[in-house]
Amino acid sequence: MDFDYFRTSETSNSNKNCQNLLSSGWRPFHRDFDLEYFGRILFHDTQELTQKSINLMSYYADALARKEYAWWANILNLASDYTRGEFQKFWNYITPDMMTPEQRHKDYLSTETPLVQFVNRNSIPIDYVLNLLQEITVLRVLKILDRPNIITQYYSERDFYFPVEKFVSWEKLDVINTVYAYWQKEDVWLQIEAYERGRRNYTLMANDLKPLINKATYDLALMLSGYQSRVGKVYSQFPLRTFPQDIQDFTDTVQQTILSQNQLAVLVHGAPGTGKTAWTQSVAKEILVSLGYVIFILDHDAITNFVPPTYLEKICIIINEADNLAQDRSSEVAQYNNKTEHILALLDGTLYQSVIDESGIQIKQKLVVLMTCNTTERLDPAMLRKGRVDLMYEFTKKFV
Repeated sequence: MDFDYFRTSETSNSNKNCQNLLSSGWRPFHRDFDLEYFGRILFHDTQELTQKSINLMSYYADALARKEYAWWANILNLASDYTRGEFQKFWNYITPDMMTPEQRHKDYLSTETPLVQFVNRNSIPIDYVLNLLQEITVLRVLKILDRPNIITQYYSERDFYFPVEKFVSWEKLDVINTVYAYWQKEDVWLQIEAYERGRRNYTLMANDLKPLINKATYDLALMLSGYQSRVGKVYSQFPLRTFPQDIQDFTDTVQQTILSQNQLAVLVHGAPGTGKTAWTQSVAKEILVSLGYVIFILDHDAITNFVPPTYLEKICIIINEADNLAQDRSSEVAQYNNKTEHILALLDGTLYQSVIDESGIQIKQKLVVLMTCNTTERLDPAMLRKGRVDLMYEFTKKFV
């Protein structure tokens, strides 16, 4: 095997990539002398600084004292790659490194982009839609942050930076190795890693990402269904003020309870056409969206595999026709599915709070569950126990 060929080919590709970086706007990063940083080394690492200084002077002495060469050749030797390399090592020691994320940036949120959807007839694209929500959130956060203070990239043992005044968009930024960007005011880092076929991974890192995520996800809603799933906004056909007065009074109670506790489950029941589904959409649009809740509308197929995203601070789940889902487990029909247990776990909060993830974003999540059903007779008795459903109301007047 010709190792020299592979080594030459690798060097050629490295040089080509460096040229591509330079031609696309990247510039070599030069380390500047920082008196405060040097002072810390001088007082706290005196022995190492002294030893490295002696070693560097020894290299220069050797370069100037070669007897077999003329004096002018020895002076030229000071500019050789070997001597220059030793000086660069010493310079790197006494000057601060290029900024990188610190351990205190414990909150993070990642996404791959662009996403690829894989769908077959036997499954609905829940994971794809949830990943799409995460991608939208990260990209919206980047739009809110706007232009960073620094953009850097390390490649082929060299540091590069991209002039922020020339920055246009993240899609147009040439990424060969890992790219870092930093927003000083918000104390937020972005890490970009390039994959094959033009795909990338964006990771946001900060001490507290919640405020940015809340801004980025405002007014978002997801419909997860076996027939169609999408990310968009809640549509409400009927304003809350158009509902009968007794329902408006119940709505006021619901709103006050949402404001006073972290978790709330509401069940409305009644004959078809009494406006139950329309009411849940109106509550979501007029009350919950304004409070910063992200709305999830789940159908029968989606409820089985749905787990609320932990990076969201406020979530509303809408489940229509709950009597067809949370059926009495003593009945024969309920024996063939596990949807009842899943809904009970959502109402308890145990599905996503029973194990605390030690990595990523840790927040105390607020959850509102709005459910509708035609009758409560088929519901599992465990669902109606105290602590599971907080508020119930019967819709009696024809509305739709």
